Amino acid sequence: MTGTLYIIPTPIGNLEDITLRAIRILKEVDLVLCENTSVTQRLFKEYDINTPTSIFYAQTGIKNIEKSLALLEEGKSIALVSDAGTPTISDPGVLLVDRVRNELPDVAVVALPGASALITALASSGISSSNFTFYGFMPHKKGRETLFKTIKESEMTSVFYESVHRIEKTLESLVEILDQPAVEAGEKRRVVVARELTKIYEEIVRGSAKEVKEHFNNHKDHLRGEFVVIIEGCK
Repeated sequence: MTGTLYIIPTPIGNLEDITLRAIRILKEVDLVLCENTSVTQRLFKEYDINTPTSIFYAQTGIKNIEKSLALLEEGKSIALVSDAGTPTISDPGVLLVDRVRNELPDVAVVALPGASALITALASSGISSSNFTFYGFMPHKKGRETLFKTIKESEMTSVFYESVHRIEKTLESLVEILDQPAVEAGEKRRVVVARELTKIYEEIVRGSAKEVKEHFNNHKDHLRGEFVVIIEGCK
């Protein structure tokens, strides 16, 4: 008998954004691997889920991967969740899935559809998503300028996550690399910044890089949470 690893998306803000199937599986599995037990327990309390949990994140990943592989080999079922959104997407959970795929070919890996800040932001942006590149979280230093250059020259829509600590600096960089070249070429590259998605204070700001930057300069109290940045491809 072999186990099953379930990849379970969880709400990115509004606790109602979880599927009936996800709730059922979270109640049925033997163990839930999560980033932060206090965050996961809020969801569990909402839906009367009493399954045991264990922390899984980058710093303890290797240790917990070995434990999880052993449980799956014993025939146990495990659900992998993140604090918000779909696990393994710009998330250390991919390390576990990779090991399972490589070392336990008889273990089923079942991914459920569900909440994702990336897809939610794209759907509401009004910018083409026929072809897009997702960069995950922007690097802090090394490779940052190179990545901005790639985005500047890309004909595809570019999407990445940014933290509250760096969003202002990122918008300054986008003004430099996007607005002036666009003006000279007689075109306007649209930028969308989405924040607090699915929450009470959800905000989608759209315009040129300069216009978006000015919005947040004038609304410093909106610099909270994590941000999804979407950049239209060059013509």
